[in-house]
Amino acid sequence: MDVGEMLETYFERLSEVAESEKYKQCLQCGTCGGSCPYGIASPFTPRRMILAIRAKLVDEILESGAHWLCTSCYTCSYRCPSQIPLTDGIIPALRELSLLEGNPPEELAAALMNIARYGNPFRESPRKRDNWTKEVEFEVPTLSKKKSADVLFIPECFGSYHRRCKEITKAFAEVMYLLGTDFAILGNEERCIGDLTRLSGEFGLFEDLVEKNIKTFEKYEFNRIVTHDAHAYNALRREYPKYGFEKEVLHHTQFLFENLDKLKDMFNELDYVVTYHDSCYVGRRNGIFDEPRQVIQAIPGIKFVEMKRTRENALCCGGGGGGVWLDSFIKEFLKERPAEDRVREAALVGANVIVTACTLDVPMFEDALKMTGLEGQIEVKDISELVLEAIKG
Repeated sequence: MDVGEMLETYFERLSEVAESEKYKQCLQCGTCGGSCPYGIASPFTPRRMILAIRAKLVDEILESGAHWLCTSCYTCSYRCPSQIPLTDGIIPALRELSLLEGNPPEELAAALMNIARYGNPFRESPRKRDNWTKEVEFEVPTLSKKKSADVLFIPECFGSYHRRCKEITKAFAEVMYLLGTDFAILGNEERCIGDLTRLSGEFGLFEDLVEKNIKTFEKYEFNRIVTHDAHAYNALRREYPKYGFEKEVLHHTQFLFENLDKLKDMFNELDYVVTYHDSCYVGRRNGIFDEPRQVIQAIPGIKFVEMKRTRENALCCGGGGGGVWLDSFIKEFLKERPAEDRVREAALVGANVIVTACTLDVPMFEDALKMTGLEGQIEVKDISELVLEAIKG
């Protein structure tokens, strides 16, 4: 693909993104670059990317690899005074060009290929997607047998296959069971919701996943979807309606808050100093800030402390937008990932537990604790794990 074809392809894709023309209104104020977790190391900050795009120097951005440093944390888009769709438009469209050129980072390319072939990035059989249900002491029904339910629970790929994240899935499923929730899962009919593929520039694969998932959803009767995966929640809530999907979608922090009166009667005392991490696609992207805090603070004995950067200004863990599959690539630019900076913030306020609300956060922060020498001083728990521990006493 020559430079002319590259530019034509890029601007054609960009034109499909809502409000994409706003990149022409960029003030070059630098707010985006100063907000970026990797801005200090990137050869093209978001501000410089827009400047290069306006100068039709897209090939120089691709050669630098800067577009793969984005964690899709949404901070640049959130703070942009011109409301330019950097996270959902400018950067994914650049990534698509790299994919078309056959030049993406190796780890991410493998994850995307696995999603296309197996419906998950781990290259695992779809038949193993519900294996976690064999590790709990209560029945987790599938919709293929149950036919209808109030809640369709979507564990997503990390929650179904990743060793640590499966513990979160089991904890939240048990909380729903103890609450008497009428819920079911898709089991081996579930496949990746696809927010990773969209943010990585693999738009064709994302649309294929959306089409197949909606067809699966339409086979069954349920009132709403609940998921603990922040990126799945974001895609189902914001992207799937563009393709005709109309069901209510709740993040599990919203579900827990909705049932807080019941939970308060079930809670026992816990002796922890807890801080809460605002996951990018729970907080900044979707505005869920108070619900998880109220659930945590309702647990007796908990001392709740806030980190320096909270709510809209919270620091990204570094795992979003394919970042969890870009370790080797990112190390070429930066020695330390944002997660390591974040766990130090938790240590500074005296927390011995970091509570999160996205499945990606837990492995990212647990690795960061090892790298910073804080392992053993601080634990990382998903909010559902904390709630279940309080219930069981």
